[in-house]
Amino acid sequence: MPCSANARTQLSPADRARYVADHLPPHLFRSVAGPDVSDPGKVAWRISPEPFPLSPATVAAFERLGGDLLRFYRAANKLYSQSVKGQAPDFIRDYLELGKPDNIIRLQRQNRFKQDVPGVIRPDIILTEGGMIASELDSVPGGMGFVGAMGQTYCELGFDQVGEFDGIVRGFAAMATAAAGGKEKPVIALVVSRESDDYRGEMDWLAGALRAADLANAVTVRPDEIVFTEEALVVDTPSGRHTVDVLYRFFELFDLLNIPKQELMLYAARHKRVALTPTPKSFLEEKLWFALFHNPMLEMLWADELGSDAFGRLREIIPQTWVLDPHPLPPQAVIYGLTADGRPIRAWRDLYGLSKSERQFVVKPSGFSEMAWGSRGVYVANDLTRDEWMAVIDGGLATYEKSPQILQRFHKGRRVQSAYLDEASGTVKTLDGRVRLCPYYFVAGDDAPLSGVLATVVPADKRLIHGMSDAIMAPCSVSESGY
Repeated sequence: MPCSANARTQLSPADRARYVADHLPPHLFRSVAGPDVSDPGKVAWRISPEPFPLSPATVAAFERLGGDLLRFYRAANKLYSQSVKGQAPDFIRDYLELGKPDNIIRLQRQNRFKQDVPGVIRPDIILTEGGMIASELDSVPGGMGFVGAMGQTYCELGFDQVGEFDGIVRGFAAMATAAAGGKEKPVIALVVSRESDDYRGEMDWLAGALRAADLANAVTVRPDEIVFTEEALVVDTPSGRHTVDVLYRFFELFDLLNIPKQELMLYAARHKRVALTPTPKSFLEEKLWFALFHNPMLEMLWADELGSDAFGRLREIIPQTWVLDPHPLPPQAVIYGLTADGRPIRAWRDLYGLSKSERQFVVKPSGFSEMAWGSRGVYVANDLTRDEWMAVIDGGLATYEKSPQILQRFHKGRRVQSAYLDEASGTVKTLDGRVRLCPYYFVAGDDAPLSGVLATVVPADKRLIHGMSDAIMAPCSVSESGY
């Protein structure tokens, strides 16, 4: 449906924001509010009267980024495989298998999944004064249904979005169709674990939107609702019981042994009875890939796999990152690229005495941990006292074998101005904040087109940008006056 501008011009900004709040599906996104919200229909974030504006140049950069990140994933997949075979440095494999049980390592090495990369790609992009920085890369992302439902609601008010009002739905359908070998209107089971239940509402919306658009027969299910037969996986959909073509995995691999029927789902995927996405490769979900990308020993390998243009663009947005590796260095060595006040760092303890202004770093878990998603386990160095900073460094080194941590350059987001409805006064106010942009790409063959962008704007005094009750969350549009 084309977006009509009538409501946009006839309603005041406050009325537009109230329209969005009143017309979004209930239970859409509970994780920003937590389990103590008594009203399930209450919107738990700040509503803007319009989408967040992006400049044409920013949108063009995002459109290029999808193909670059798909190449990045394919290069990472190849480097790991080569490392396992002894055709690339051993430390690639060693880092990526730290803390993982044998069943996960065997799973990610299986030939059945050898060429597979994630079907959905979502980076977390921070807009800085110097450009864009990708703080993380998520291959099992939430937010798809959320930004899709938001985009559709703003469309009812006459606003267009990046990717158009139904870009998320069309993009997901194209990805699933490609995964199903080109089958039109595939049967899709979006499997949401109990641990991921905060996202159930948005996945329900996405499944319903896919059915309503007649692009797929999709349903959201719990793992224990999957039925296994000798020939296929089966689910109950609104139109009856059907064989599953594509199983979308919305559960984490670190929690795999707690997922009911996971053995049956993986058995069906290994025997090509169902297409499984995201691919069950925990190594592709590690944040330490950013450290490997900046490792000087691997520079030529990355450049060869990515091509010089994509390699150069990714070098601009992937921040310097290091694995907190406790192995001692030779006396003449330094930690490559890591400096403080222009001085090379020779040992992690050299970071202890840095002043707060010198500590432009963030420490976070790499992956395969319940602490490795959202903002859990993330420490911004210059928010800490000296003793706390030392404890974070020592703690990261101590967990190396079980759960490796990364040290990353911290890039402060630029200031942005964004309007929102203040519920207490009933008026529209302006938030002075910082923004995280999450573009969504859906992989279909060699393409990863941009299908939507979610903006999260938090007050400027917040160090970490994520969904919270005082954040503005909105889809993005294109504007000549945008950011």
